[in-house]
Parts: sequence; structure tokens; C-alpha cells
Amino acid sequence: MTFKQNFKLPLTKKTKFLLLTATTGTAALTLYTATTTTDSFTNKITSPIHAVPRSSRAISTIALTVADYKLSLRNLPVNSDSYYQKLSEVHLRSAKRMLKLCEENKGFYVKAGQFVASLKQVPQEYSLMLSSLQDQAVPCSFKDIKQVLQSNLDRDLKNIFLSFDEQPVAAASIAQVHRAMLKDHQEVAVKVQYPGLERQMKIDITIMSFLSKSVAWLFPDYRFNWLVTEFREVISSELDFIQEARNSEKTDRNFKNNKFVRIPHIFWELTTRQVLTMQFCWGHKVDDVEFMKETRINPIKVAKALMEVFAEMIFIHGFVHGDPHPGNILVSPEGPNGFTLVILDHGIYKQLDEGFRQDYCQLWKAMILQDTHKIQQLGEQLGAGKYAKYLPVIFLGRSVNSKAILGKGMSDEEKSSLKQELNYLKVDDIFSFMESLPPDFLTILRTDGLLRSVIRKLGAPQHVRLLAYVKYAIRGLSPKLSPGSATAISCGTAAAFLDEEGQAISMHID
Repeated sequence: MTFKQNFKLPLTKKTKFLLLTATTGTAALTLYTATTTTDSFTNKITSPIHAVPRSSRAISTIALTVADYKLSLRNLPVNSDSYYQKLSEVHLRSAKRMLKLCEENKGFYVKAGQFVASLKQVPQEYSLMLSSLQDQAVPCSFKDIKQVLQSNLDRDLKNIFLSFDEQPVAAASIAQVHRAMLKDHQEVAVKVQYPGLERQMKIDITIMSFLSKSVAWLFPDYRFNWLVTEFREVISSELDFIQEARNSEKTDRNFKNNKFVRIPHIFWELTTRQVLTMQFCWGHKVDDVEFMKETRINPIKVAKALMEVFAEMIFIHGFVHGDPHPGNILVSPEGPNGFTLVILDHGIYKQLDEGFRQDYCQLWKAMILQDTHKIQQLGEQLGAGKYAKYLPVIFLGRSVNSKAILGKGMSDEEKSSLKQELNYLKVDDIFSFMESLPPDFLTILRTDGLLRSVIRKLGAPQHVRLLAYVKYAIRGLSPKLSPGSATAISCGTAAAFLDEEGQAISMHID
């Protein structure tokens, strides 16, 4: 017998409510899409025939997943080896279901899967399984893309472009990019949003929100609304290409004196909410190590430059690119240093609150100095509350009381002690922690997780990241410092950590 044959959801008051609201919700969405469709492509993605199976797949997948967790883990001692082994098995099965759901529903489900995969806070089984979605995007037909272009630019393409390649050079979950040549022979990249996306977003977010609330009502230990809220904010900003263009220009101004960074120039006369025209910049993905070897670019130097750029964004500018996956950062074999980082896709940005930026700089200073009291105080200010003591685990990979040199792992004794302590954390604790964090902190965590993955692929040791963060956190507290002064910041308490060669050195911090 299969699992589905054995499993019958008992018709309690709560499950009856779930079935009723699922049916009602699907019917309402069907009626909504039936009365608001317009063009051919939009009809295809938001018609009743298309909306019902999308909604049904999402509801059934979540219901089956929740039931799997509940039934598989029941009667198992929470801190036992059998519990953790079974939990990992359920994580893997559930991650496969989620991957299948994203692949079948496409669109914003793919985007949501990518979003979850980038979060360091989800189980590894999910992040590894869903990471395959980063390269999954089926281009839209040029016929539909041409309609979007002409309706937005209000001109025939022949009157704007000398040439326009109908085959996209890149395709993502919300848009695709075409290479073109303007009448004045400037080469451009034209990013075109798929038609009907705003309407589709409302439908998909409604379903996701409904599911998260239903799961929380049925099983109070499982709360995902913080995730849906953050995703809604991210995807809403990403659909406005005018805002993306503004973000791009602001980042360009912030790095105008940085020799490692290039931001494509924006052509405003050919940019709307759905069409973004920018300078075409050539390069390979930032994790393409083979390309770097062929062009004699040192991957470790690329990792160091990448970390310094994003550390400057976080600790100095307070204006942070929220989606630094490899497809959004190119390495070009040009520039005075043998390479340049081309930063693309400026749709997802977070302007950090100035108080948060200062506190975050202070947090890194406290973690470097192992100031337990200050870490707890800052953690509470940043929203972590009683979980502040785990911030060094998240950012440094070590316990708050670890005595190891930064950049080196914890001792076996420290690992054992930490594991034992973490075993006492309940699912409710994890959700409480995530719900308590402000949006600024969630952006930092997501960005940091993506950067760690990239520098790992480049073969760079993790202390390259630590050095960059420490350097710019201190500069963020003392803006007048010159870039070269970050390895000897006046007299004060000495903190030991590892340099690029893995040797222990000291930093003096007031």
C-alpha cells in the first residue's frame, strides 16, 4: 500500500474548516481570474482552467507535507537520534514535494522556491533541493515580449533599435533579457517583464498567505507567515523596473570611486515599469571558476573583492542588494586589476534603518571582542531577544563563549556543548525567533547566506568573509577612517583572527 492509501485525514472540526476554506478560496480565485483577464498570454496564466490546478496543487502539497511531519514524528522522543534521523527523512521528502510544486506551477512559485533556498535558516535538505530552481526559467515567446515592448515604449521596435535579438540572453522567473543595438550603435540589454505578472502575483500570494495561516491555525507550532510577508515585499519591489533603475543609479553613485565595480548605465527614455534598458556588459557568472582559470583571474581575489563590495553596502552605505546569486554578478576580464565585478538585477534592495546599521556594526564589534553582555544587549535591540546568544553561531559559526581564534572551527567540546543546547530548542522557538526579527535583519541574513555560497564555490576560506565584515563594521562606526587603516584601529582591546593566509593577527579596537 502507498502512503496515500494508508493515510486518512480525520474529519475533525479543524480539518473540515481547512477543506471548506480551501474549496471556497479556490472558487473565489477562479471567479476573480475569470473576470479580470485581458491579453492572450495573461489569459493563459490566469484563466480559471489554469488557476484551479495551481491552487489545488499548492493546497494538497502543503496538507500532505504537514501530515507527513505530524505522523512520521509522533511518539518519537524529541531529543533522540531516531527523532533527528526521521526528521531529516521528512525534510528530504517534503523538499522534493516543494520542488515538484514549484516546477509544475512555475512563475512566482519558482521565485518563492529560490527565495527559500537562499535562506540560511531553513533545513539544509530544503536549501539544497530548491537551489536547483536558480537555473530554471522557460523564456516567453517573442510574440508576447514584443507586445509588452511596443505597448510600453509606444513605438515600433524598428524606430528604436538598429537590431534586436529575438532570442533572450537570459531568462528568469519574472523577466527575460534581450541583446539589442540602438540607432546610435550603442549596445544595450533590454529587460522585459512577462505580461500579466502583477495579477498572477496577487493570486499566488493570496494562496501562499492562505496556506500559511491555515497551517498555523491547524498546527500552532508551524508558523510561516513571516516568510510569506517577506516574500511579498521582495517580489512587489522587483516588479517595478523604474524603482530598479533608481536602485541601480544609487548603487553606481555609492561605488563611483571603486575600481572593482561596474554598474550598467540606464537609458531612461527606454525604461518603464515593465521594460528596463541598460548598457550591455559582458562577463561570466561570479562562480564560473573554469572561466577564471582560462583568463588567469584569481578566484580568491574575486571572492575578496566581492565580500568587500557587499560589506561596504551593508556596513557603510546601508543600501543592500538583496539577491546576490551568481547570475546577478558577473566577472569581466577588464579593468586595472585584471577583472571587474558587474552587478546586475537591482530590483531587490533594502535601505537599512540608520539605527539598525549602527547597531549591526556594533554587533560585529561585540562578536569580535566576545563581549557577551554587549551581544545580548544589541541582540535585543535588533529583535533577537532571548535568542541573541545564538547570533555568533549564525554569523561566526561558533558559540558565544567560544575561545577559538576567529576563522577556526570550535573545539570538539564546544561543538558537543552547543549541539546539546540546540537540541533543547523547539520548533516554536525557531519560528518565534524568525518572527521577531525586523525586515532589515532578514535581508542581511539572506544576503549573507548567498554570499557564503558563492565564496565557497570560488574555493575561498570563510575568513575572507570575516575579514571583510570586521574591516567595514569598524569603518561603519568611524566613517572618517581611511580604507587602509582597518587593520590597526587605534589602541584598545586586541581581537585575534585569521588573515587571508590563515595566520593569526590582531586588530585593536576601541
